[in-house]
Amino acid sequence: MIDKIEKLFQFISNNRKYNKALQERYYRSIILPYKDEKEKIISLLYNIANTQSQPKIDNLAEFYKSIITDEHSLKSFKEFVEKINPNGKNNFESVYKGMLNQKGWGSKTSALISKSIFHLHNGQYSEDLKIWNDVPKLIDEKDNFYLPVDTVIIAIFKKINPNKNWNFTNINLLLKHKYDGYQIEIWDDLWFWGFITQNGGKNRKFEWNENKYWVLKESDKDKMKIEEIKNKCHEFLEIFNCKTE
Repeated sequence: MIDKIEKLFQFISNNRKYNKALQERYYRSIILPYKDEKEKIISLLYNIANTQSQPKIDNLAEFYKSIITDEHSLKSFKEFVEKINPNGKNNFESVYKGMLNQKGWGSKTSALISKSIFHLHNGQYSEDLKIWNDVPKLIDEKDNFYLPVDTVIIAIFKKINPNKNWNFTNINLLLKHKYDGYQIEIWDDLWFWGFITQNGGKNRKFEWNENKYWVLKESDKDKMKIEEIKNKCHEFLEIFNCKTE
């Protein structure tokens, strides 16, 4: 099992450009239409909350009212952290824990907010995507970064070890034993490769799923690029000793 996990990590580490291109287009679509920091972070919050399969509308509405009507909470990273996690450290773990304490937010979406704020400010994406000037560009060694685990990622770990009841908590605990914050951020690419290589529901098959690739609005629709990613997916699937045709 450990060997397969390390092979997965090596694969996603060597192929970061594909998901990064998709992520860049996604961030541009939800950030650039807006001019000030308040509008930008609100757009990010709404888009990530809507990734939930069954969002709790009443709870989310209460959260939105609380944060949007607060004159200062969205003006800087420090004030945002103070709003959602009073007395918390000025880091990414505080964002995760603070969002987790908000009504309507779960572990996955809280981790997504933390990850996205890091992406937008770490210097690896377009400068015009930045929202605040005081976001740490680095993940401190004492900071904790969380992988946004959902059904796609859980299915991958079940494929590796079907005898364990995988969930957000134990997947993150497993990874934190070996990987630091920067490496956990690399692990986030696992969702991209998992999503486009899974087919079905509870007993899903692992295979290249071109339809799923096409429903990703930000995926590159160039014919040659699709063929290139398809070939990469076959490499990804070989790690599980799956049938790749």
